[in-house]
Order: sequence, then C-alpha cells, then structure tokens
Amino acid sequence: MIDSRCGLHCTGCGYKESNGCGGCIETQGHPFHGECPVAACCQEKGFVHCGECPDIPCKLLEQYSCDPEHGDTPSGARIEQCRKWFMESGAEADPQQ
Repeated sequence: MIDSRCGLHCTGCGYKESNGCGGCIETQGHPFHGECPVAACCQEKGFVHCGECPDIPCKLLEQYSCDPEHGDTPSGARIEQCRKWFMESGAEADPQQ
C-alpha cells in the first residue's frame, strides 16, 4: 500500500498519533511538521510517489533517506520502497535507473 510520497511507511508510525499527523498524501504535503519538500516536489510533478520520477534518487530524496540522525534504517530504505512501489505498479522502469 502506498502511504507516503517518499517511501516512508506512515502506517503504524508513532508520529501519526502522538503529533496528529495526517500523512503527506492525505494532507496534500503538510504532515505534522509543516510542508514537506519531498511531497511538494512529487505533487508539482504530478507523481503519487518518488518512484514514479525518472530522477530517482534525487539529492532531496537521498538527503531525507540517508540522513544519519533522522534517516532510514537501513540507510536508503525509502528509496528502495519507492522503486518497489513503481515495479509493483507494472509500469516500465526507466533504463537509467
């Protein structure tokens, strides 16, 4: 299930309840912390999630996914999740990816 623009799984996230987060898709890119630049980028380009973008992984998504303090465990996990969502959609992969 696609539950974010960046590949982070929001379902079951502690911030959803503790901070009243509605998620980036449901809030049009404004989760609990304000506007999300990753969500804004996806929305401006007309993508549901970053996996649909031919520029994956861009510097912005890498910054979010690989940040040593607030990033993914393992590093880059949300990038791979976006790629997985893209492949599951049955769309043809960009040969440059």
